[in-house]
Amino acid sequence: MAYQITNPYTGEVEKTYDNFTDEQVDTALAKAYENYQSWKKEPVANRAKKLQAVCDYFYAHIDELATIITHDMGKLFKEAQGEVIISAEIAKYYAENAETLTAPKDFDSRMGKAQIVPRPIGVLMAVEPWNFPIYQLMRVFAPNYLLGNPMVYKHASNTPGSAEAFEKFLVAAGIEEGAATNLFVSYDQVNDIIAHKRVQGVALTGSERAGELIAAEAGKNLKRSSLELGGSDPFIILEDADLSEIKKFIGQARLYNAGQVCTSSKRFIVTENNYDEVLSSLTAAFKEAKTGDPFDEATTLAPLNSLKAKKDLVKQVEKAIENGATLSYGDMSKNQGDDAFFYPVILTDITKENPAYYEEFFGPVGEVYKVKDEAEAIKLANDSVYGLSGVVFAGDPEHGAEVAAQIETGAVFVNSYGGTLPELPFGGVKRSGYGKELGTLGIDAFMNQEIIVTREKPIDLNDAFGGFV
Repeated sequence: MAYQITNPYTGEVEKTYDNFTDEQVDTALAKAYENYQSWKKEPVANRAKKLQAVCDYFYAHIDELATIITHDMGKLFKEAQGEVIISAEIAKYYAENAETLTAPKDFDSRMGKAQIVPRPIGVLMAVEPWNFPIYQLMRVFAPNYLLGNPMVYKHASNTPGSAEAFEKFLVAAGIEEGAATNLFVSYDQVNDIIAHKRVQGVALTGSERAGELIAAEAGKNLKRSSLELGGSDPFIILEDADLSEIKKFIGQARLYNAGQVCTSSKRFIVTENNYDEVLSSLTAAFKEAKTGDPFDEATTLAPLNSLKAKKDLVKQVEKAIENGATLSYGDMSKNQGDDAFFYPVILTDITKENPAYYEEFFGPVGEVYKVKDEAEAIKLANDSVYGLSGVVFAGDPEHGAEVAAQIETGAVFVNSYGGTLPELPFGGVKRSGYGKELGTLGIDAFMNQEIIVTREKPIDLNDAFGGFV
């Protein structure tokens, strides 16, 4: 596996990295395990202070980190700056809530005084993607560092600059070496790491195929795992929705990060009376998209992360059209060049017989569906192999929440097109994976919730269980 920075805007290979040897991997795992053993003996408050220092350091170096992200995967510089900021805020969240998140919880038991005591489980392996190369790492690192789980990680092969920078910036902020270690490794080495006796869990954000392979390896070795995979999120617009409000950001809901977002709104599901106006608003927003240098503030649509990603998306859209979808907006001839830009398109008339109906389009492709009523909108939203996130727009937000409760997904945003915040748990159902990251649930994924029961004197189990034993 070649780890190299190929600038998506220029197409130039800027830097290539050597893969790590097995000996380097063993050294990293030994150091991580050493940290795990030492952290068990120190107060969580010590690590909380260091997470706050990480927050401060990231804020002080926003542009430096954002530049690395943009060179790695082509993201608009202003969006990369936002990614650094949300990453800093995640560190801050776990620093500020450390006491609450790691405090023992008392509960009643006939056996005696009972407590749930949060404990770490050991070294974790993280396998992370290119689309948010710093944020994705911070989502796993911050809660687990606070808890006391060291992390080694394999990043995407096209974002090695971000992978290397994350570790270096943590150490510069005062985090111990070995708390989060970047590994330029092959997939065979990933399997060996998961199987390693010192590793107790694996977190993956990636494709369905990667999820299948990682989950299988984790299961074979009896290691805990969490998976955040793909999504084909619905954007439901109900009959009474305020279309003037939706018009303001409907394009951004699909084009942010060039549409390369698992939780991006991909399927716009609209009732008949609103269909034409919504389609017109989305078309107008797509027409306004301006491609160009990601560092230019005038650019609103970045290139895809690679030329290969662009060519794969072209094939996917062409296949959808061949199977009956209507190209309502866009010119596919513009997408035949040898650059990484994909000019936005809108597909309509996608039937269940079309392979596109169940696929995820990871780029600036909008799918618009016309439904007769709310019931049909809910049915269509749930007729998906995915369940990561979703949006419901309604004139009555309370009713919007009632509709949201009927959507089979990990999260639904009512009258907002979604997003991420440190306090909001993130994760899906179906083929979108399992487990949660961020929020109060994010620290539970790789936590040993140890039960401690204390009595002054022994108890007769016949008394405790009413004679059932």
